[in-house]
Amino acid sequence: MAAGTEIVPSWRLNTYRALNPAGRPGLVGIALILLILVSTVVAIVETEDSLRQAWLPLFAGLEIAFAAIFAAEYGLRIWSAAEGERSRLRYALMPSSLIDLVVVLASILPFFGTDVRILRLLRVVRILRIAKLGRFSRAFDTLERAIRSRASHLLVAFSMAVFLLIFSATMIYWAEGEAQPEAFGSIPRALWWATVTMTTVGYGDVVPLSGFGRIIAGLTSMGGIVAIAIPTGILAASFSSELAREEDAREVEQTA
Repeated sequence: MAAGTEIVPSWRLNTYRALNPAGRPGLVGIALILLILVSTVVAIVETEDSLRQAWLPLFAGLEIAFAAIFAAEYGLRIWSAAEGERSRLRYALMPSSLIDLVVVLASILPFFGTDVRILRLLRVVRILRIAKLGRFSRAFDTLERAIRSRASHLLVAFSMAVFLLIFSATMIYWAEGEAQPEAFGSIPRALWWATVTMTTVGYGDVVPLSGFGRIIAGLTSMGGIVAIAIPTGILAASFSSELAREEDAREVEQTA
């Protein structure tokens, strides 16, 4: 009994280390990366009806294989999570684990039959497999830490952008709503114009005609540049700080 109880934790620990490499991914990690890339390409190609009809058995077989492999991977990750810093429940509720679960379900559900719109949605969801690559990249971990460390600053910047968006939509509704009811007849309708103008995309499908409306458009454009520049600067500074911190930690390890 004692020997058996020692073997299970050993297998679990090895499984955890294989699925969550501390440095560069090993053979298991490389194999999973290749599978993610291949499954993503298949999910993209499968959206072409002519190809899907011509190669339906092949696509079906590949999806069954991918679903089985990624379902097994998900189960092993949950099982081995006890060897990490989080409990199984906390690990299962992590965003990356939830993405894994959604992708597995999206791979399995089409075989139980559903309507066309749901099938299209599930095909799109399969593309989320590519998000799993973040597990094997230290750059993604650095970006995640950079975002978390400046979460409060980014929230303030986002709140400012939302305020400017609503304010611009309200003002253009007041200035142009009576003259162009189809485009600016309500604040929700005006929000589309405000979004396009703030992001400086400028599709030109709806434009203000009055002088005051054009003044609002100009101010909204300039405000949008500021609203985009603030979080960009925050993220750039935070990412730079994380890279410098990693470099300092690497130098300490080398000198130790």
